[in-house]
Amino acid sequence: MDTNTNGSVIDIIKKAEILIEALPYIQKLYGKTVVIKYGGNAMVSEELKNSVMEDITLLKYIGMNPIVVHGGGPDINKTLEKLNIKSEFVNGLRVTDTATMEVAQMVLVGKTNKEIVSLLNQKGGKAIGLCGIDGSLIECEQLKTNVDGKEADLGYVGKITRINSKVLDLIARDEYIPVVAPIGVGPDGQSYNINADTVAGEIAAALKAEKLMLLTDVEGVKMSKDSPDILHALTVQQVYDLIDQNIISGGMIPKVLGCVEALNRGVGRTHIIDGRIPHCILLEIFTYKGIGTMIMKEKILYHSNEKL
Repeated sequence: MDTNTNGSVIDIIKKAEILIEALPYIQKLYGKTVVIKYGGNAMVSEELKNSVMEDITLLKYIGMNPIVVHGGGPDINKTLEKLNIKSEFVNGLRVTDTATMEVAQMVLVGKTNKEIVSLLNQKGGKAIGLCGIDGSLIECEQLKTNVDGKEADLGYVGKITRINSKVLDLIARDEYIPVVAPIGVGPDGQSYNINADTVAGEIAAALKAEKLMLLTDVEGVKMSKDSPDILHALTVQQVYDLIDQNIISGGMIPKVLGCVEALNRGVGRTHIIDGRIPHCILLEIFTYKGIGTMIMKEKILYHSNEKL
Protein backbone atom coordinates (compact mmCIF):
# COMPACT_ATOMS: atom_id res chain seq x y z
CA MET A 1 0.00 0.00 0.00
CA ASP A 2 1.55 3.33 -1.02
CA THR A 3 1.58 6.39 1.21
CA ASN A 4 -1.24 8.13 -0.62
CA THR A 5 -3.50 5.10 -0.39
CA ASN A 6 -2.71 4.68 3.31
CA GLY A 7 -3.53 8.35 3.91
CA SER A 8 -6.86 7.98 2.14
CA VAL A 9 -7.78 4.99 4.29
CA ILE A 10 -6.90 6.92 7.47
CA ASP A 11 -9.12 9.80 6.34
CA ILE A 12 -12.00 7.40 5.70
CA ILE A 13 -11.51 5.77 9.12
CA LYS A 14 -11.66 9.21 10.76
CA LYS A 15 -14.96 9.89 9.00
CA ALA A 16 -16.27 6.55 10.27
CA GLU A 17 -15.23 7.51 13.82
CA ILE A 18 -17.22 10.74 13.51
CA LEU A 19 -20.30 8.74 12.52
CA ILE A 20 -19.80 6.36 15.44
CA GLU A 21 -19.50 9.32 17.82
CA ALA A 22 -22.89 10.51 16.53
CA LEU A 23 -24.57 7.11 16.94
CA PRO A 24 -25.62 7.34 20.63
CA TYR A 25 -27.11 10.79 20.02
CA ILE A 26 -29.05 9.53 17.00
CA GLN A 27 -30.39 6.67 19.14
CA LYS A 28 -31.30 8.99 22.01
CA LEU A 29 -32.96 11.64 19.83
CA TYR A 30 -34.83 9.41 17.38
CA GLY A 31 -38.46 10.54 17.24
CA LYS A 32 -37.78 13.56 19.48
CA THR A 33 -38.65 17.19 18.74
CA VAL A 34 -35.87 19.74 18.24
CA VAL A 35 -36.85 23.43 18.02
CA ILE A 36 -34.29 25.60 16.22
CA LYS A 37 -34.36 29.39 16.36
CA TYR A 38 -32.70 30.48 13.12
CA GLY A 39 -31.34 34.01 13.01
CA GLY A 40 -28.29 36.24 13.02
CA ASN A 41 -25.48 35.97 10.49
CA ALA A 42 -26.58 32.46 9.54
CA MET A 43 -29.47 34.14 7.71
CA VAL A 44 -27.17 36.49 5.78
CA SER A 45 -24.23 34.41 4.54
CA GLU A 46 -25.11 32.11 1.62
CA GLU A 47 -22.59 29.50 2.82
CA LEU A 48 -24.06 29.47 6.32
CA LYS A 49 -27.63 29.41 5.00
CA ASN A 50 -26.85 26.27 3.04
CA SER A 51 -25.06 24.54 5.90
CA VAL A 52 -27.94 25.23 8.32
CA MET A 53 -30.50 23.89 5.83
CA GLU A 54 -28.38 20.78 5.25
CA ASP A 55 -28.15 20.21 9.01
CA ILE A 56 -31.91 20.56 9.51
CA THR A 57 -32.71 18.27 6.57
CA LEU A 58 -30.31 15.66 7.93
CA LEU A 59 -32.00 15.76 11.34
CA LYS A 60 -35.31 14.93 9.65
CA TYR A 61 -33.88 12.11 7.58
CA ILE A 62 -32.34 10.36 10.60
CA GLY A 63 -35.60 10.37 12.52
CA MET A 64 -35.84 13.61 14.50
CA ASN A 65 -38.62 16.18 14.28
CA PRO A 66 -37.03 19.59 13.67
CA ILE A 67 -39.14 22.74 13.90
CA VAL A 68 -37.64 26.00 12.65
CA VAL A 69 -38.56 29.41 14.07
CA HIS A 70 -36.93 32.30 12.24
CA GLY A 71 -36.31 35.98 12.76
CA GLY A 72 -35.87 38.54 10.02
CA GLY A 73 -34.89 41.86 11.57
CA PRO A 74 -32.34 42.88 8.89
CA ASP A 75 -34.84 42.26 6.06
CA ILE A 76 -37.50 44.26 7.90
CA ASN A 77 -35.05 47.12 8.47
CA LYS A 78 -34.11 47.24 4.77
CA THR A 79 -37.74 47.32 3.68
CA LEU A 80 -38.67 50.00 6.21
CA GLU A 81 -35.75 52.13 4.99
CA LYS A 82 -36.91 51.81 1.39
CA LEU A 83 -40.37 52.96 2.45
CA ASN A 84 -38.94 55.79 4.59
CA ILE A 85 -40.49 54.35 7.74
CA LYS A 86 -38.40 54.99 10.86
CA SER A 87 -37.34 52.05 13.06
CA GLU A 88 -37.58 52.51 16.81
CA PHE A 89 -36.68 50.05 19.58
CA VAL A 90 -37.60 49.96 23.27
CA ASN A 91 -35.92 47.42 25.56
CA GLY A 92 -34.69 45.59 22.47
CA LEU A 93 -38.20 45.27 21.00
CA ARG A 94 -39.29 46.93 17.76
CA VAL A 95 -42.00 49.56 18.24
CA THR A 96 -44.63 48.36 15.78
CA ASP A 97 -47.26 50.79 14.52
CA THR A 98 -49.77 49.88 11.80
CA ALA A 99 -47.38 50.58 8.90
CA THR A 100 -44.49 48.72 10.55
CA MET A 101 -46.76 45.76 11.34
CA GLU A 102 -47.79 45.51 7.70
CA VAL A 103 -44.15 45.54 6.61
CA ALA A 104 -43.08 43.01 9.27
CA GLN A 105 -45.85 40.60 8.27
CA MET A 106 -45.15 41.05 4.57
CA VAL A 107 -41.40 40.44 5.00
CA LEU A 108 -41.48 37.67 7.61
CA VAL A 109 -44.35 35.66 6.13
CA GLY A 110 -44.14 36.52 2.44
CA LYS A 111 -40.38 36.72 1.93
CA THR A 112 -38.15 35.30 4.68
CA ASN A 113 -40.36 32.33 5.53
CA LYS A 114 -40.76 31.24 1.92
CA GLU A 115 -37.04 31.59 1.23
CA ILE A 116 -36.27 29.20 4.10
CA VAL A 117 -38.95 26.78 2.94
CA SER A 118 -37.54 26.85 -0.58
CA LEU A 119 -33.97 26.25 0.65
CA LEU A 120 -35.03 23.27 2.77
CA ASN A 121 -36.95 21.81 -0.15
CA GLN A 122 -33.88 22.21 -2.38
CA LYS A 123 -31.90 20.14 0.14
CA GLY A 124 -34.44 17.33 -0.06
CA GLY A 125 -36.60 18.26 2.91
CA LYS A 126 -40.35 18.75 2.83
CA ALA A 127 -40.82 22.11 4.51
CA ILE A 128 -44.11 23.86 5.20
CA GLY A 129 -44.21 27.58 5.98
CA LEU A 130 -46.47 28.78 8.79
CA CYS A 131 -47.07 31.83 10.92
CA GLY A 132 -49.03 32.26 14.12
CA ILE A 133 -52.19 33.18 12.21
CA ASP A 134 -52.38 29.74 10.55
CA GLY A 135 -54.69 27.52 12.59
CA SER A 136 -54.42 30.09 15.42
CA LEU A 137 -50.98 28.61 15.99
CA ILE A 138 -49.73 31.51 18.14
CA GLU A 139 -52.41 33.32 20.13
CA CYS A 140 -51.36 36.52 21.83
CA GLU A 141 -52.31 39.84 23.32
CA GLN A 142 -50.60 43.23 23.29
CA LEU A 143 -47.34 43.24 25.25
CA LYS A 144 -46.98 45.83 28.01
CA THR A 145 -43.53 47.02 29.05
CA ASN A 146 -42.10 49.66 31.35
CA VAL A 147 -39.37 52.22 30.71
CA ASP A 148 -38.11 54.15 33.75
CA GLY A 149 -41.18 53.11 35.71
CA LYS A 150 -43.62 54.28 33.06
CA GLU A 151 -45.66 52.09 30.74
CA ALA A 152 -44.42 52.28 27.14
CA ASP A 153 -46.68 51.69 24.17
CA LEU A 154 -44.94 49.31 21.74
CA GLY A 155 -47.90 49.11 19.39
CA TYR A 156 -48.56 45.73 17.83
CA VAL A 157 -45.95 43.75 19.75
CA GLY A 158 -47.40 40.52 21.07
CA LYS A 159 -47.27 38.58 24.32
CA ILE A 160 -48.01 34.90 23.72
CA THR A 161 -51.02 33.52 25.58
CA ARG A 162 -51.27 30.11 23.91
CA ILE A 163 -49.48 27.87 21.42
CA ASN A 164 -51.74 25.53 19.45
CA SER A 165 -49.24 22.69 19.70
CA LYS A 166 -51.53 20.20 17.92
CA VAL A 167 -50.96 21.90 14.56
CA LEU A 168 -47.17 21.73 14.85
CA ASP A 169 -47.12 18.26 16.38
CA LEU A 170 -49.15 16.79 13.52
CA ILE A 171 -46.93 18.34 10.87
CA ALA A 172 -43.59 17.70 12.59
CA ARG A 173 -44.36 14.04 13.39
CA ASP A 174 -45.27 13.45 9.76
CA GLU A 175 -42.70 13.81 6.99
CA TYR A 176 -42.66 17.61 7.05
CA ILE A 177 -40.46 20.32 8.56
CA PRO A 178 -42.52 23.25 9.95
CA VAL A 179 -40.97 26.70 9.42
CA VAL A 180 -42.63 29.29 11.67
CA ALA A 181 -42.62 33.08 11.21
CA PRO A 182 -42.95 34.96 14.54
CA ILE A 183 -46.28 36.63 13.85
CA GLY A 184 -49.10 36.02 16.33
CA VAL A 185 -52.82 36.70 16.26
CA GLY A 186 -55.01 38.45 18.84
CA PRO A 187 -58.62 37.61 19.83
CA ASP A 188 -59.90 40.18 17.33
CA GLY A 189 -57.78 38.83 14.46
CA GLN A 190 -55.15 41.57 14.76
CA SER A 191 -51.62 40.47 13.82
CA TYR A 192 -48.78 41.01 16.28
CA ASN A 193 -45.01 41.04 15.89
CA ILE A 194 -43.26 38.76 18.43
CA ASN A 195 -39.60 38.27 19.32
CA ALA A 196 -38.39 35.10 17.56
CA ASP A 197 -36.43 33.82 20.59
CA THR A 198 -39.63 34.07 22.64
CA VAL A 199 -41.65 32.19 20.01
CA ALA A 200 -39.05 29.41 19.81
CA GLY A 201 -39.01 29.02 23.60
CA GLU A 202 -42.81 28.96 23.86
CA ILE A 203 -43.12 26.39 21.08
CA ALA A 204 -40.42 24.20 22.63
CA ALA A 205 -42.18 24.37 26.00
CA ALA A 206 -45.63 23.66 24.54
CA LEU A 207 -44.32 20.57 22.73
CA LYS A 208 -42.05 19.45 25.61
CA ALA A 209 -39.26 19.37 23.03
CA GLU A 210 -36.10 17.43 23.77
CA LYS A 211 -33.99 20.36 22.56
CA LEU A 212 -34.26 24.10 22.05
CA MET A 213 -31.37 25.51 19.99
CA LEU A 214 -30.75 29.25 19.62
CA LEU A 215 -28.47 30.20 16.72
CA THR A 216 -26.72 33.45 17.61
CA ASP A 217 -23.76 35.59 16.57
CA VAL A 218 -21.79 34.76 19.74
CA GLU A 219 -19.81 31.67 20.66
CA GLY A 220 -21.78 30.92 23.84
CA VAL A 221 -21.32 31.68 27.53
CA LYS A 222 -17.65 32.39 28.28
CA MET A 223 -15.73 31.55 31.48
CA SER A 224 -15.12 35.27 31.97
CA LYS A 225 -15.56 38.45 29.95
CA ASP A 226 -11.93 38.35 28.78
CA SER A 227 -11.69 34.59 28.29
CA PRO A 228 -11.84 32.94 24.86
CA ASP A 229 -12.97 29.67 26.49
CA ILE A 230 -16.61 28.59 26.31
CA LEU A 231 -18.57 27.00 29.14
CA HIS A 232 -19.98 24.02 27.27
CA ALA A 233 -22.45 22.73 29.89
CA LEU A 234 -24.26 24.63 32.63
CA THR A 235 -27.01 23.84 35.09
CA VAL A 236 -29.79 26.29 35.88
CA GLN A 237 -28.19 27.07 39.25
CA GLN A 238 -24.84 27.80 37.58
CA VAL A 239 -26.60 30.22 35.22
CA TYR A 240 -28.01 32.17 38.16
CA ASP A 241 -24.58 32.17 39.85
CA LEU A 242 -22.88 33.50 36.70
CA ILE A 243 -25.47 36.28 36.38
CA ASP A 244 -24.84 37.25 40.02
CA GLN A 245 -21.08 37.30 39.30
CA ASN A 246 -21.71 39.52 36.23
CA ILE A 247 -20.03 36.92 33.99
CA ILE A 248 -23.31 36.53 32.12
CA SER A 249 -24.43 40.07 31.31
CA GLY A 250 -26.03 42.32 28.71
CA GLY A 251 -27.81 40.67 25.79
CA MET A 252 -26.83 37.19 26.94
CA ILE A 253 -29.06 37.44 30.04
CA PRO A 254 -32.43 37.25 28.22
CA LYS A 255 -31.12 34.35 26.11
CA VAL A 256 -30.03 32.22 29.08
CA LEU A 257 -33.14 33.11 31.09
CA GLY A 258 -35.26 32.10 28.09
CA CYS A 259 -33.45 28.76 28.14
CA VAL A 260 -34.08 28.40 31.89
CA GLU A 261 -37.79 29.15 31.40
CA ALA A 262 -38.01 26.47 28.69
CA LEU A 263 -36.27 23.92 30.94
CA ASN A 264 -38.63 24.70 33.81
CA ARG A 265 -41.55 24.01 31.47
CA GLY A 266 -40.42 20.59 30.29
CA VAL A 267 -37.74 21.04 27.61
CA GLY A 268 -34.93 18.49 27.96
CA ARG A 269 -31.86 20.51 26.98
CA THR A 270 -31.29 24.02 25.65
CA HIS A 271 -28.37 25.28 23.56
CA ILE A 272 -26.89 28.66 22.67
CA ILE A 273 -24.65 28.13 19.65
CA ASP A 274 -22.64 30.21 17.21
CA GLY A 275 -24.54 30.26 13.92
CA ARG A 276 -21.46 31.66 12.19
CA ILE A 277 -19.80 28.22 12.31
CA PRO A 278 -20.67 25.97 9.33
CA HIS A 279 -22.77 22.94 10.37
CA CYS A 280 -23.08 24.32 13.89
CA ILE A 281 -26.24 22.30 14.59
CA LEU A 282 -24.61 18.96 13.79
CA LEU A 283 -21.45 19.85 15.70
CA GLU A 284 -23.46 20.76 18.80
CA ILE A 285 -25.84 17.79 18.76
CA PHE A 286 -23.63 14.93 17.58
CA THR A 287 -20.25 15.48 19.24
CA TYR A 288 -19.28 14.57 22.81
CA LYS A 289 -18.33 18.13 23.77
CA GLY A 290 -20.30 20.35 21.39
CA ILE A 291 -19.33 23.84 20.25
CA GLY A 292 -21.66 26.15 22.18
CA THR A 293 -23.23 26.34 25.64
CA MET A 294 -25.75 23.71 26.70
CA ILE A 295 -28.00 24.53 29.66
CA MET A 296 -29.78 21.78 31.61
CA LYS A 297 -31.74 21.51 34.84
CA GLU A 298 -29.03 19.17 36.09
CA LYS A 299 -26.12 17.42 34.43
CA ILE A 300 -27.48 14.07 33.31
CA LEU A 301 -25.48 12.28 30.63
CA TYR A 302 -27.04 10.93 27.45
CA HIS A 303 -24.26 8.32 27.43
CA SER A 304 -20.98 7.57 29.25
CA ASN A 305 -18.65 9.28 26.73
CA GLU A 306 -20.37 12.65 26.87
CA LYS A 307 -18.08 15.47 28.08
CA LEU A 308 -20.10 17.53 30.54
